[in-house]
Amino acid sequence: MSCNSRIANQKGFTLVELLVVLVILGLLAALVGPKLFPKLGKGKQAAAKAQIELLEQALDQFRLDVGRYPTTQEGLAALVADPGDEKWDGPYLKKGVPNDPWGKPYVYTCPGTHGEFDIVSYGRDGKPGGEGEDKDVTNWE
Repeated sequence: MSCNSRIANQKGFTLVELLVVLVILGLLAALVGPKLFPKLGKGKQAAAKAQIELLEQALDQFRLDVGRYPTTQEGLAALVADPGDEKWDGPYLKKGVPNDPWGKPYVYTCPGTHGEFDIVSYGRDGKPGGEGEDKDVTNWE
């Protein structure tokens, strides 16, 4: 058997067949992608809401021990590091204070304008207000 006959017997895909498959995959991605991407934004909004609820629980535990919520100056860092209060029995968060799903820190104020404290994530754009994925996620809504 010569080298030429071995090459003729090998099976494979032609360039045209590969291009057809790539075009089909591109069409599928174009159809499915727009329906999938809006759900990613809703998922980040839900994750931010869940993190805010966990922060609220940690703040409530802090208040039970210390008798007050952390001040705005102490911030959420008081849940992880002792702010100098002898009644502090933390840390109240296992892994430190998380950033919001967009990588920005949560805004904490105490006293808050909507309750004893306010926790806000300004969404994807990092600015107050907005719609969709840019919408603020708060502890009072």
